[in-house]
Amino acid sequence: MSSPLVVGIAGGTASGKTTVARKVREALADCRVAFIDQDSYYRDLKDMSLEERREVNFDHPDAFDTELLVSHLRALKQGQAIQKPVYDFVTSGRQPHTQRVDPGDIVLIEGILVLHMKEVRDEMDVKIYVDADDDLRILRRLTRDIKDRGRDFDHVVGQYLRHVRPMHMGFVEPSKHHADIIIPHGGNNDIAIGMLVGALRARLATQHQSQR
Repeated sequence: MSSPLVVGIAGGTASGKTTVARKVREALADCRVAFIDQDSYYRDLKDMSLEERREVNFDHPDAFDTELLVSHLRALKQGQAIQKPVYDFVTSGRQPHTQRVDPGDIVLIEGILVLHMKEVRDEMDVKIYVDADDDLRILRRLTRDIKDRGRDFDHVVGQYLRHVRPMHMGFVEPSKHHADIIIPHGGNNDIAIGMLVGALRARLATQHQSQR
């Protein structure tokens, strides 16, 4: 059995990582693609009150259950299905159910810190960084958190200034130097995404030939 191609997609909050991952999956619809998002691996904070959860720094590496994430990555690489956690961003806690993810020819992993964390990065074959201007990212974050995650304006801005921006400058932005490919202009850069898909297809073909 051939090993899957593991592709990591990182970038700042609301930079377009999820859009890039979705477009790559759609373009590779003829391939088996396993997708896991780092956001699903936030630590379970069910023992904390909702007010306490809202003050947690979710942009720091310690906010994630990285050990579980790495074990799931390795399982997928070995051709095993996983039960991915399901995270509720409204309550900032894990749901009691999980989501089955089957192994594939490609494993896509997306998240703000997947290139920063060496133990995650070491499992990757291709490393992508999605870049976007800071002003666009904060506007997208405001819209998303207010509309989809039940936050108010003051909370989003306060969280951005206390946690998001410092963690971006300290961890996310520096991880860019680990990337094999940098996609500028976020998820709307269809030319760069098309080139990425072409490179992944070529890499897959070469990998399959070498493993025959």
